[in-house]
Amino acid sequence: MGKAKRETKRAARSDWTQGLARAGLVAKGITFAIVAALAFKVAFDSGGKIEDRPGALQAVAQSTLGRFLLGALAVGLGGYALWRFAQAYLGETLESGEDEGWLKRIGLVARGLLYTWLFAMCLSLVFNADEPIAGGGGGGGGGGQEEDRATAFALEQPLGRWLVALVGLAIIGAGLFNLYRAVSQRFRKDLKEGQMDEEERGAYAVVGVVGHLARAMLFSLIGWFFVKAAWEYDSKEAIGLDGALRKVARAEYGDLLLGCTAAGLLAYALFCVVQARYREV
Repeated sequence: MGKAKRETKRAARSDWTQGLARAGLVAKGITFAIVAALAFKVAFDSGGKIEDRPGALQAVAQSTLGRFLLGALAVGLGGYALWRFAQAYLGETLESGEDEGWLKRIGLVARGLLYTWLFAMCLSLVFNADEPIAGGGGGGGGGGQEEDRATAFALEQPLGRWLVALVGLAIIGAGLFNLYRAVSQRFRKDLKEGQMDEEERGAYAVVGVVGHLARAMLFSLIGWFFVKAAWEYDSKEAIGLDGALRKVARAEYGDLLLGCTAAGLLAYALFCVVQARYREV
């Protein structure tokens, strides 16, 4: 192992880095909880607007207290991104030291980039809450238009339809992976269950299964519409998290389905918070 990797591993396993990783898991859970709360509002009140995570964060930023909370959230999201980048660079899990394959490392980089983006978005909202954010549901743009533009650009490129289809298949793959984690309860592998009592282990298993099932359904829905956009050469078919929630809301018994999906996202948020307490990082 080279000197750079040794230094990275030492830094990644320091107390302050582990603290950032745990804060990042809490922050990740909070972002899902905010979306779940807005989805509940739409399901039971019909007076709200379905948002993706960027749009939901912008909704929080409308008050001074909200901007303060977003500043704290940014620290956690930045910590989560650094944790994932460190795992990808080292090529091993920081919890157990197991080697990661190249596909898993690509996934870790992707997650690091996503949470870096959310980190930057939170900071932008703290200092400039009134401006619409790119890709967010707030303002005039909306998350759906952002997906339209990105997909339209991709479709116009050589082999663009194949690229969009591959992105859709990758998202469907992420949905199936979440389904596998829910059914197998593999998410328990990195948890310090010996420090939990029987009731805590049972509750953790329930929120983990329900949360992963909700993510499996939403990812599969998003991925399917990306594939559909490629097949029909229509960028308007591509959707994000907010679009997937709208599809659920428009289905038969949509309010009930949306409420169940929101409950699943809230369960995943609780799962992240429990991980922050008991996961090996």
